[in-house]
Amino acid sequence: MTNNHKGWHEQLPYALLGYRTTARTSTRATSYLLVYGTETVIPAEVEIPSLRIIQEAELDNIKWVQAWYEQLSLIDKKRIAAVCHSQLYRQRMARSFNKRVRTRLFQIGQMVLKRIFPHQDEYKGKFAPNWQGPYVVRKVLSGGAVILAEMDGQEWPKSINSDAIKCYYA
Repeated sequence: MTNNHKGWHEQLPYALLGYRTTARTSTRATSYLLVYGTETVIPAEVEIPSLRIIQEAELDNIKWVQAWYEQLSLIDKKRIAAVCHSQLYRQRMARSFNKRVRTRLFQIGQMVLKRIFPHQDEYKGKFAPNWQGPYVVRKVLSGGAVILAEMDGQEWPKSINSDAIKCYYA
C-alpha cells in the first residue's frame, strides 16, 4: 500500500483485479466469468502452478481447442444462470423492502404540502424551505398519483406522485 495519496493510480490495477474476480451476491458469479466464460488465472497461479494450470499445460493443441470450444459453449448457460440468480436476488430485495414500506393513503379534501425539487423554478437554494403549500387533494388516482388544487380552488393541470407530498397539520 502507499503511504501518500499521490500513488493511488499505481494500486488501481490490483483493486480492479480484486473487483472483477470477486463473486457478486446477486449473480453468484464474477464479472470476469460472465464476460469471458472462464474463471481468471491469478498471477500467483502462473508463478506457482496450481492443478488447473498443470492440467491445461499438458494438453496438446487439439485437446486444448476442444476444451476452449466447450468453455465457449457453456458461457451462455453460465450467463443464463447468472440472470436467474439476479432475478431471484432482486425479488428477495423487493420483498424485504416492501415489508418495511408503509403505504400512504390520501383522501379527497385533505390538506398536503408539496415538495420543492432542485430542478423546479420555485427552488431557491439549499437554505430555503423544501416544502410549499398547503394544497388540497382534489382527486386520488390509481398508482399513487394525486391531483392537487390551491386553497382558492384553482386545480393543478398535472398529477403529482404521492411520494412528493406529505400531510399538512394546521
